[in-house]
Amino acid sequence: MSKMKIVKTLFLKAPPEHVWKFLTEPDQLALWFHRGAGDLKEGGEYGLLTNSYGKDGEKLCWGKVLEMKKPERLVHTFTHNHLGGVETICAWTLEAVKGGTILTLVHDGWEKYEEDPFGMASNHDSGWDEHFARLRRVAN
Repeated sequence: MSKMKIVKTLFLKAPPEHVWKFLTEPDQLALWFHRGAGDLKEGGEYGLLTNSYGKDGEKLCWGKVLEMKKPERLVHTFTHNHLGGVETICAWTLEAVKGGTILTLVHDGWEKYEEDPFGMASNHDSGWDEHFARLRRVAN
C-alpha cells in the first residue's frame, strides 16, 4: 500500500450479512452508490452503471473482483474514464461487533495516476463521504 490512501470507517447498526448485500447485490448497490452489473464474484468483472443525466445504463466505473470472503472481506480493482485506465484498489472489511458492523474501506493506488494523484485522491475522498452518508441511511 502507498502512503496516499483513502481510509473510511462506518459503524452500522446491522449484522455483516446485511451490510454485505449493499456491497455485492446490484439492487442494493443502487440505493447508495451505483447500480451494479456483471459478475460480482471472485475473478469476475463488474461494472457500475449510471442512472442520471439521460445516460441510464452507461458504465460509470468498472473493475475486477480480486477477493471475496462473504461476509468479511471484498477486494476489487476500481477505475473510470477520468482515471485514464489507471486501476486503483478498494479493500472492504466487515467486522462483526456487538450491536452491528464496523465497515472499513481502504482505497489505494493513487500514485499510479501520475497527472495529479493528490487531486484525484482528494476528489474520491469527498465522493466516498457522500456515498457513505447514503449507505449509512439505507443500511442501518
